[in-house]
Amino acid sequence: MTKTTKLLTGIMLVASLTLTACGAKNNNNGGGAASPSASPSASPIASESASPSDAVDGKGFKFGMVTDVGGVNDKSFNQSAWEGLNKLKDETGAEVKYQESKEATNYLTNLNKFVRDGYNLTWGIGFLLGDAVKDAADKNPDAHLAIIDSVVEAPNVASITFAENEGSFLVGVVAGLMTKTNKIGFVGGIDIPVIKRFELGFVAGVAAVNPDAKVEINYTGAFDKADLGKAAAASIYNAGADIVFHAAGGTGNGVFNEAKERNKSAAADKKVWVIGVDKDQSLEFGDDVTLTSMLKRVDEAVYRVSKEMIEGNFPAGQITTLGLKDNAVGLPETSTKNVPQEVLDKVEEYKQKIISGEITVPTAQ
Repeated sequence: MTKTTKLLTGIMLVASLTLTACGAKNNNNGGGAASPSASPSASPIASESASPSDAVDGKGFKFGMVTDVGGVNDKSFNQSAWEGLNKLKDETGAEVKYQESKEATNYLTNLNKFVRDGYNLTWGIGFLLGDAVKDAADKNPDAHLAIIDSVVEAPNVASITFAENEGSFLVGVVAGLMTKTNKIGFVGGIDIPVIKRFELGFVAGVAAVNPDAKVEINYTGAFDKADLGKAAAASIYNAGADIVFHAAGGTGNGVFNEAKERNKSAAADKKVWVIGVDKDQSLEFGDDVTLTSMLKRVDEAVYRVSKEMIEGNFPAGQITTLGLKDNAVGLPETSTKNVPQEVLDKVEEYKQKIISGEITVPTAQ
């Protein structure tokens, strides 16, 4: 099938959706795993509350979710997806459950468990599950699956990707305008296309507003190793950087830990910052260390596509790419706490240039 970008009817995130903060309730329905903390996340996409006229009855529907190795409580990517399913449960009464993958060999096993148990839709969360989702889909043509951050060309799979490079460009603008040392860092998890999009967009955003700034890149090779994230951040901060953007899932928690430790004894003018990812990470790690975050509305995508399944409109075989024009990536409202208004105005200026096509942000395939 030719790769095409097709916006889903039920996930149209334009016009009527505005910049607001939204919260997600959290319920633990996963195989014995600890429930992620139920902290609200500020959102670039307005959360829709079901009204009597558009409420959907999901009782009798079952939705499964398989995490990558970062786990459901990664305070980032997987947790956001799980919050989306819990929103679905709260609003429709559908049954939701997750399976955590401790290693890559668990991916197919966990997917097949939901398929065998007759779940209406099984989600694979992350690029790394692409091959496993393809295998499960091919061997179970009557099953329905969906995947985030990868394209699986199968008639029974919905593929959802994001323009992470666009949102990362905007936080690059923030970093480029706010650095005091002209040294900035990027900590990635595994060097795969989706993380490369974060990197390329961020570096381009920095360069657009501050060509004198240098960005040091460090890939840790893992999404679940906070100690590696801490070590990578330490190396970058030691080299003089005052802002580090991470796109590393649970590994990125170590970046925050390193920054917090440094700031305990640092003079005010030597304070370091972290730019979070996926969720508004200031809600988890605090405003004292989080400059802003690059929000990626995985929760809303999972919720809306799952709701489409209940409504009988599941986008089987379709590929959807969501970006700035859909309010699917961007900065949280809490950015105003640490980012000056003149910088946020510049961010908005570049956002509109990207949406209009005046600026094309580098990407990775």
